[in-house]
Amino acid sequence: MLTKNNIIKDLKTILPRENVLTELEERYAYSQDATNLPDIKNLADAVVFVETIQEVQNVVRLARKYKTPVICRGAGTNVVGACAAEHGGIILNFSRMNKILELNRQNMTARVQPGVVVGVLQQMAENVGLYYPPDPSNLAVSTMGGSIAQSSGGARTFKYGSTKDYIIDLKVVMADGEILQTGANTIKNATGYNLSSLFVGSEGTLGIVVEATVKLIPKPEDKRVLMAYFDKIEDSVAAVDSIIEQRVFPTTIDFMDQNAIQTVEKFYPSNLLTDKEAALVIEVDGFKNAVEYQSEIIKSILHSANASAIQCSTNEEEYNKIWTARRSSMGACAKLKPNVTTDDVIVPRENLAKLVIGIREICEKYNLAVCMVGHVGDGSVHPQIPIDYRDTDEYHRFKLAKSEIYDLTARLDGILSGEHGIGSLKRDYIHLVVNNTALDYMRTIKKTFDPDNILNPYKIF
Repeated sequence: MLTKNNIIKDLKTILPRENVLTELEERYAYSQDATNLPDIKNLADAVVFVETIQEVQNVVRLARKYKTPVICRGAGTNVVGACAAEHGGIILNFSRMNKILELNRQNMTARVQPGVVVGVLQQMAENVGLYYPPDPSNLAVSTMGGSIAQSSGGARTFKYGSTKDYIIDLKVVMADGEILQTGANTIKNATGYNLSSLFVGSEGTLGIVVEATVKLIPKPEDKRVLMAYFDKIEDSVAAVDSIIEQRVFPTTIDFMDQNAIQTVEKFYPSNLLTDKEAALVIEVDGFKNAVEYQSEIIKSILHSANASAIQCSTNEEEYNKIWTARRSSMGACAKLKPNVTTDDVIVPRENLAKLVIGIREICEKYNLAVCMVGHVGDGSVHPQIPIDYRDTDEYHRFKLAKSEIYDLTARLDGILSGEHGIGSLKRDYIHLVVNNTALDYMRTIKKTFDPDNILNPYKIF
């Protein structure tokens, strides 16, 4: 208790007092994230709002002095417990470091603070004819710092890649409070080790990103989205292969199973066809004439691939309606029971149908409802399982089902996360898909960068 009191006292001397939160209710609110957990066992000792890089350095140096954890937090939208305060410590809130410091049209780059909302960066880039493609489903609130920490992806990953493909430079506060710059303000860089890649997806365990430079691309002239329905899941997956074989490269190829379609339609009526076994959400972009051409080719392929119905947007309103329906799946699923969990498993596309059907069979075995969505263009599936944590038997069945889903993913040559990260929820399973030698090197890197283990400790492994 004495150490905790000293930490709080010192925090209030290096930061404005109003930026240090210590009340029970405040610590409770910030010690959890969007991960659905049965209970919150531990709270942070303090929550601090930082506004400058110097303040971040001061907090980290103080934490090092007291050997207390520092857990970075953006919008708190991650779903793997990556910014939960498992061992107390200091929650470092970046919501006030939310400025786009530079938007350079000539270089086609943007320099941002970690609290910048992804959707805001996208809109600002598009206003000047540029484009930032990564699009996590919660892009209206998720932040750049969080996206970098978790290596976020989204539907457009199929064509454009994920967050890791757009980071060209990072400014990072290390565990000793020093500043590390990982790259340069150039699109290409073969000068030394690619340090940026170490921090993207490291979940705040190696250093604290306080500034990022991302590359942008020209904004596509036009876009269109199609929604194709199928009576068999296998046909929907086969249709993806057929599209790619015809050398058509959509922006997105997303998937919804029947439970997801029905649940979303009740939550957000969008004229979805609820009697279909599966649906693909396919977006194309580019020059206007190319978009029309691609759309016609894709419709022809879909008909040949046994699509039973196809809806196609003809204006911005219809485009937004289809995508709002797809992005509403998590919120819709949350209407079914008091709690909802979402996962993130990914396999080679050739094993995708086996994964989807296998997850459904596992959930049926344990009498659990599941709504499945995903980015099938790259083999990613998000099983969303509504449960009631007050029902101890149901929660037990859910834990067994989750373990079997991870085992299935490993058997299908997959991995446990394509875009959500590992955090605290999946660390006990990482050995299924990462060999011991790799894990040993990861631990060595962690020890080298953070010898006192104060940066988001015990996450990932």
